[in-house]
Amino acid sequence: MRLLPLDPLLCRHLGTNRRVQGALLACIPSRDYHLLVMPKVLVCPPDYFDVVDQKNPYMSKESIVDRAKARTQWENFCSVLQQNGCEIHTIDPVVGLEDMVFAANQVFVGEKPGYGKFVVPSRMVYPSRHREVEYFTQWFRARNFRIIDIAFAHDDFLEGHGDLLWHPDGSRIYAGYGFRSTRSAIEKFALAMSEMGIEVVPLQLIDQYCYHLDNCLCPLNDDAALLFAGAFSAESLAALHKHWKRVHLLDAQEAHHFMGNGIVLNNRYITPRMTPQLEAILRQEGLTAVIVDTSEFEKSGGSCFCMKTFFP
Repeated sequence: MRLLPLDPLLCRHLGTNRRVQGALLACIPSRDYHLLVMPKVLVCPPDYFDVVDQKNPYMSKESIVDRAKARTQWENFCSVLQQNGCEIHTIDPVVGLEDMVFAANQVFVGEKPGYGKFVVPSRMVYPSRHREVEYFTQWFRARNFRIIDIAFAHDDFLEGHGDLLWHPDGSRIYAGYGFRSTRSAIEKFALAMSEMGIEVVPLQLIDQYCYHLDNCLCPLNDDAALLFAGAFSAESLAALHKHWKRVHLLDAQEAHHFMGNGIVLNNRYITPRMTPQLEAILRQEGLTAVIVDTSEFEKSGGSCFCMKTFFP
């Protein structure tokens, strides 16, 4: 594991609540405590990144990955995270695990007072990704995270932060299902989270290009979320409107070009591209766009949010 030097900026992003040093909290308004969560981020270098099969509509066996360009894009991505206050940690890439660079999927990470720091290992749909889970689980186990192993059936699947998104205040988790994660696995996950008093909101996905929830829903703050309505069933869309005071809509072109797969950090929105509509939404929520090229990784159906996991 390699630890990059920490930029002195304060890291602000979405995730669960965590205790911060008293001296720091003393100068932060209580309404902003939840923004001081998980200043650490886990990423995986793209040493073996490749497109070898078709797991989603973005992938093609004809796609050729430019390894040098992918490395440059990944390093720039990490630099942007660092410049916005994050402490970068890496997990060693493994030969034959070409998708390991998408570090959001292998586990779900959280922290809850009285329970401590925990991870829920994923159960990935595609066999080629199964082996990634053990490496990430062991990485967190070595750092004293509680491992919550859920007894999944053979047809249960759960794909980490790809389909499981925290509300910024840590009060609930939005859980997508339909293409990767299954409703039955979400129900078992919800039961485990209920023991910690955490609500789980199931959301059915219906657009194959939004095969993960992180492609079509991005919480911007406690009150506002960015989403693509066409990705959700009518019932799920109604549930989302119930939980957010302000719902900002992406169109299909924006969603299918990963503009909802962004990261909120330090009053910035990290995204692979921008439109006038998205820029206006971000301005309304006090966010400034930072454009990060992820074109090589988009060949495999992933972008900014997919390439990291925040942890406490």
